[in-house]
Amino acid sequence: MSYELMYIVRPTLDEQALAAMHERIDKFIVTAGGEIVKREDWGKRRLAFPIAKVTEGFYSVLQIKLPSTAVRDLERNLQLLEDVLRYLVTRVESE
Repeated sequence: MSYELMYIVRPTLDEQALAAMHERIDKFIVTAGGEIVKREDWGKRRLAFPIAKVTEGFYSVLQIKLPSTAVRDLERNLQLLEDVLRYLVTRVESE
C-alpha cells in the first residue's frame, strides 16, 4: 500500500546527526519490507505551536510503499526516537 510519512526532527541536530536520523528511519522502512518512492526534505521551519518548548524543526516528507502490517511497527519505532518531535503516517489512495 502507498503511504505518506511526514516527520519533524529537533532543530538542535547538526547536519551529520540529521543525515544519520534520516538513514535510520529509511532503514526502518526497508527492513519492514517497504520502499521509499520519493523524499522531500523541507529543511528547518517554524512550528505552528511549541512542542516541549521547541519552536522550530526539520521537516521531511516521504512517499513510501509499505505492507499494511508494518505501519504499526514503523509508528512505534518513530515514537521511540527522542529527536523526532512529531510524525504522521497517512494512507494514499491509488489512482
